[in-house]
Amino acid sequence: MKPQVLRDLSYGMYAIGVKDEKKPSACIVNTVMQISKATPSASPMVALSMNKDNYSCRCIEKNGVFTISVLSEQTPASVIGALGLVSGAHTDKLSNVRHKVLIEGVPVIKENTCSWFLCEVREKLECAGQVIFAAEVVAGSDFSLGTPMTYEYYLEHCKGSSPQNSPTYLPPENTFDKSSGESFVCSVCGYVYSDPDFGFEELPADWTCPVCKMPKKAFVRRQ
Repeated sequence: MKPQVLRDLSYGMYAIGVKDEKKPSACIVNTVMQISKATPSASPMVALSMNKDNYSCRCIEKNGVFTISVLSEQTPASVIGALGLVSGAHTDKLSNVRHKVLIEGVPVIKENTCSWFLCEVREKLECAGQVIFAAEVVAGSDFSLGTPMTYEYYLEHCKGSSPQNSPTYLPPENTFDKSSGESFVCSVCGYVYSDPDFGFEELPADWTCPVCKMPKKAFVRRQ
């Protein structure tokens, strides 16, 4: 079986808000699902899967609380790049992203998101390098706005990619700049520049990656 077939599984796009001792932070995941419904005696439960080496995963393990902001199709790709493609351990990922911080110290993203949920961890399971958190939804939006972004939409319309420690990561396809016969790949997010009518070397010096907004110098030539 080819790994590409797994893209037929359905995924959404979510910003996960976390906190450490000094500041709130956030990351991007596509692995969230509802696992139980609300009852008169219990709130609904969700499951979140995250790579165990991620800074955000360590924050959740330590504090037992996180938020889920459901991204919409109008959420800028630059927001996804800022939150999802660098580590929050030594970076203020929220510095240029509109958000609010709940009394619990975790952020909710406000960049054209559909809805949000505040979750408290009840159980966790480690499996194949991932940590699966089962969490209770204790607060959240009363209404949903916009159309939720799917992972397929992110790949096809935002031309995005997953970080290498994501379970859905696939190496970039060999897409070439036809004017020179070479590929130019963003060293941060993996975006491959390919415009048959406009060569990479012809781009202006202030051009930036459409996904993560890194400058042109972040791109590397791949033969």
